[in-house]
Amino acid sequence: MVVARDYASFSELRDEMKGSIGFVPTMGALHEGHLSLIRRAREENDHVIVSIFVNPTQFLEGEDLDKYPRREEADRKICELAGVDLLYLPTTDQIYEEDELCMGAPKIRGYILEGAKRPGHFDGMLQVVMKLLNLSRAERAYFGKKDAQQLILIQQMVRNYFMPVEIVPCEIVRDADGLALSSRNLYLDDDERRRALSLSRSLKKAAKLIQSGERKSEIIRAAMRGILEPEVTELEYVAIVDREFRPLEEVEPGNTIILVAAKVGQTRLIDNLWVR
Repeated sequence: MVVARDYASFSELRDEMKGSIGFVPTMGALHEGHLSLIRRAREENDHVIVSIFVNPTQFLEGEDLDKYPRREEADRKICELAGVDLLYLPTTDQIYEEDELCMGAPKIRGYILEGAKRPGHFDGMLQVVMKLLNLSRAERAYFGKKDAQQLILIQQMVRNYFMPVEIVPCEIVRDADGLALSSRNLYLDDDERRRALSLSRSLKKAAKLIQSGERKSEIIRAAMRGILEPEVTELEYVAIVDREFRPLEEVEPGNTIILVAAKVGQTRLIDNLWVR
């Protein structure tokens, strides 16, 4: 594995790669969820590029940019063991100029749910993802389904800007107790982690209701809230939407995502279920 920290070195190393390239952009603090993306990229491509960059433009004022976990040495070792060919570790001044072009999320899908709670977040996320996709020049880029709204917006960006890359959605990875893997899980103490399991329990309840024939979104949301409200510090939303993020009054198997966002202690967590 080779490591690049500046654009010139990265571009030179990228030019030496022959064959297909799979790209996994991350913000570091790598866990088994990231590894699942890297493994799939390794299986489907001749070369794998991973980037680690904690992107400041997608953090709102008062969010956890300064304390976001950074574990460069451990992350480098993980990437090496996972068979990554090229690891890109840019600094902020390598990615951004002082007077940047603006990138805007769509005015509807970019400002509901996560976008309503974190206005401007998706502008910064799309901005850096476009930059990294252009830098990598990869045939395929791999993103987890846990950040469902992010995934849908990245797919739209690639479609709207005619970008020559395939966005590959990858399944959510969970710990044995059901908690969806996230770098922010490191913030949770033992009691908060126990209470955080209410997110996955509420989604399991929704799945059971749907399997039993229930389709009414209002009934499913109420059942989920009954599990979540006694446990979480703040329940931000429980939403049932189609794959275009339009609200659904009734679940449509194969075209529905059930999403939840909540704070447990000071930690904000998200989870979801893609209904087959």
